[in-house]
Amino acid sequence: MISLNDQILHNDPVDYARRKKPAWLRSKLPGGPQYQQLRDIVDDHQLHTVCESAKCPNMGECWARGTATLMILGDVCTRSCGFCHIHTGKPPLLDLEEPKRVGRAASLMRLKHLVITSVNRDELPDGGASIWAETIREIRRQSPGTSVEVLIPDFCGDWNALQAVLDAKPDILNHNLETVRRLYKVVRPQAKYEQSIELLRRAKEQGFVVKTGIMVGIGERDDEVEQLMHDVVDGVAANSSVGVHPTCDILTIGQYLQPTRDHLPITCWVTPEQFERFKQLGEQIGFRHVESGPLVRSSYHAEEQVLHLE
Repeated sequence: MISLNDQILHNDPVDYARRKKPAWLRSKLPGGPQYQQLRDIVDDHQLHTVCESAKCPNMGECWARGTATLMILGDVCTRSCGFCHIHTGKPPLLDLEEPKRVGRAASLMRLKHLVITSVNRDELPDGGASIWAETIREIRRQSPGTSVEVLIPDFCGDWNALQAVLDAKPDILNHNLETVRRLYKVVRPQAKYEQSIELLRRAKEQGFVVKTGIMVGIGERDDEVEQLMHDVVDGVAANSSVGVHPTCDILTIGQYLQPTRDHLPITCWVTPEQFERFKQLGEQIGFRHVESGPLVRSSYHAEEQVLHLE
């Protein structure tokens, strides 16, 4: 039987997890008054953040600036992606009061831009879309000056569930492809590459600012990254009637970091120079903005990415 590692590497893996990280991947430890203030708000309102659950390397920097990515629908996921540190299992019952707490937290944080994400809740008939929609509405009600970016799951291709989220009118619709087509069975075994592109296309067709993100250093080839860029831009543009900007607006690209020894291995440290080449290539292909760098994550500098589109 071929192991997951062999499916990715097709050769003997180098144990990057035990190697010293290059200088460009070192991040600051969390701390400072702004960090503590945000920490208190998250704890007081019983909220989850993907910053903590996914062991994001930028948590110290972002929290010190007063920004965080809140995670709704609990902190237990129904999927078992090979790269993700979020716990897989049977999620708890839906917390119907969560949208109100998120709205209150957004008001207390006084943020101009807030990113919301979630675990996958495939056991629910709508994948949690109703909670998503209510969360957006509560942020609008309690913190009307905050723009809302949603990083959503694929809802198993349930387009009625997607529409429920779109009807709540987020400012940015984000859904991550995560990796190239060839690696989906290993990296995202319960997802479909074409389905994710179709989700982006449907959102863009209704005029939303659309965003996606990928990791590199997990077994992909550079030519496959380029093909993914074309797939997204061409796929999202297909049959689009939105006019001036018919393609996917924002692409984020960052280095994959192995959360534990039980997760998929790192296949290489991608250099800052290569990230810059990816950025230039993506913008040439048609993305309006590409955020590309070793420590980039989907919500990294999200509020600044909005300014690039204005």
